[in-house]
Parts: sequence; structure tokens; C-alpha cells
Amino acid sequence: MSYPSMRELIAALLFFILFFALVFGSRYSRLYSSEALKTEGVAEILLHERTNLNDLHDILESAGVVADRDELIWAGSILGWRNFNSGRYEIHESISYGELLSKMARGIQDPGRVLVHGSIDIGLLSQRLSRQLKTDSASIASQFTDSSAIAVELGLTGEELFARMLPNTYEMYWSSSPENVVRRIYREFNQRIVNGLADQIEASQFTLDEVLILASIVEWEARNRDEKSTISGLYINRLNRNMLLQADPTVLYALGERRRLLFEDYRFDHPYNTYLHAGLPPGPITNPDETSIRAVLNPEDHNYLFMVATPEGNHEFNRTFEEHRRSSENWRTWLREQYRIKREREEAEAYENSDS
Repeated sequence: MSYPSMRELIAALLFFILFFALVFGSRYSRLYSSEALKTEGVAEILLHERTNLNDLHDILESAGVVADRDELIWAGSILGWRNFNSGRYEIHESISYGELLSKMARGIQDPGRVLVHGSIDIGLLSQRLSRQLKTDSASIASQFTDSSAIAVELGLTGEELFARMLPNTYEMYWSSSPENVVRRIYREFNQRIVNGLADQIEASQFTLDEVLILASIVEWEARNRDEKSTISGLYINRLNRNMLLQADPTVLYALGERRRLLFEDYRFDHPYNTYLHAGLPPGPITNPDETSIRAVLNPEDHNYLFMVATPEGNHEFNRTFEEHRRSSENWRTWLREQYRIKREREEAEAYENSDS
């Protein structure tokens, strides 16, 4: 039996060392390779709670990120990142293990776009924000009570605070607290409205709260943005003539519904019913956007006192009640005709179905 020579042993040892170095070096380099994790476009990773390496792989995979489970666990163990904070994180096409794992372990989130709509109520705003953020709708809605910490601090009622939720697209962290979300939107309102329109507010016949109340009515009334300053001017004309405001949106707000008003609805006794109570209602009825606020601060100068909605969703404006009566009759005639056509169509369809 022959034994390998010293030269052969040294050669074998050198081969093993070289092989180990190549394998280890290749794998170790992937820790910091920008091609370690790949995705098409931008992948959004939402960690709802503190997450370990094994669960992280499943979350990455469900978000469309290509990652090897064993290699991910190995990388996390080598780098010392084994648990990751809740939050929203983005992966842009490719990223290294070191960059991603350290980012999530430290909780360094990526802000996301949060959309705030106008002409809504507290419940709807809370629901929509909860779909875009980690928090729940009840926690958001609670910020708009008179006794909430932020309302008390700012000296506002819950309704007044809600009216300052300026419609816009915001950059926010997904795990932001409900109070911080409201504060972020409120800061935008202060910057764009209170500071940005300070001279116009100072020159207005209304206080800021009154501007927001009237703007909230304009916001609800106007489907067409181009009509906002005309509608604002009409309501201001009524107020300046000591007429009842007679704004349909205030009746709908009092009723708690959005529908076509019936004759008896106008007699519904409620502080917000401007067909019964003079002046502006006690508070805003929705959160107006900047164009509605600007419309109140810069109303169109005209003599209109009446308006009626058209089938197209716009308004026909009138100076006298007689003109308004004729416009209203034209609208009612059109509406009755539409009901007649619809009824005849339904009867024809029912007749055809009975024959078949």
C-alpha cells in the first residue's frame, strides 16, 4: 500500500483551500451584491408586526421578490439581522441582502402616497385613510371628536378640525399614528391656506371658520369646478341681502343622506337646515378643497340669487324668482319625461320577457 507524497498532500490541501475560498467568497459577495434580490418595478413590503427571517421570505415572495430562502436566512444570520420592525418598505428592482435587511431591522421605512378626498364625511375619510395606512378607521375618527387631544390643543371642535383636512396627496409613513396623520394634514392646511391665503382671508368679509363653512357648501354643491366662484357669489348675494341661504347640501347634511330631496325634506327642523334657519349653518358640512376655499375668497361678481341643477350636472343661474321658477319647471318637465321613458322601457322589457 502506497501513501501520497508530501507534495501530493500539499497540492490537495491547496486545492481544498482554493475551492473553499472560491465557494465562500462567491457566496459572501452576495451579501452586498445589488443583484441578490430582484423584482420587476417597485415591490411594496408591508410588515404588520415584528417579523423573523423565515416569515420575511414568505412576505417577500408574495410581493413578487425573487429570493432564495436558505440564502436569505444565511445572510441574515451572518449579518446579525434576524428580526425586522413593522412598517412599509420598498424594493426598487434589485437590492443587496445587507441593504434590505439592515433597513428593515432598523425600521427605516419608505413613505407612501396617501390620498385625501374632498366632499366626504368623517366616517368616509377614516375608512379611506385606514385602507392606506396601518391604523384602523375608529382610531382616525376619534381624532375628530371635540375632546380629542389635537382638537383641544388647537382650540377647535371636531367638525372644525375635520374641515381642515385639506384634500391633497401626502407623503406619510404607513405606521404613522392617527394623531400624527391628522397633524400632517393640518400642517398642510396651515401652510397652503392660513399662510398662503392670509391676505385674502384678511380682506374677506368672513372669518376663517365662516370661509370654511361656506366653502364646504360650495364643495358639496358644485360638480363642475368652473362653477364654484359663481355659486359662491350667489350664496354671498343671498347673505348680503339677508335672504335665507337655502342651500340643498345643508338639508342633505341634516338628513345624513345624499339623495334627491323631497318637498317634505325642506321642512326638516335641524340647525343645519338653511331653508329654516338664517345665516350660515353652525359648522362645516364637509372638508372643502383649495379651489372651493379660493372661490369663497374670490367670488364671482354678479346678481344671481337663484340656481337650479341641469340634467348634465351643471347649474342654470337666475337673477329673479320668476326666472328661477321657469328654469325649475323646465327641469321638472325634463325629469318627468325621463321617468316616463324609463317606465315605458321597463314595461316593454317585462312584456317581452313574459312572451318568451
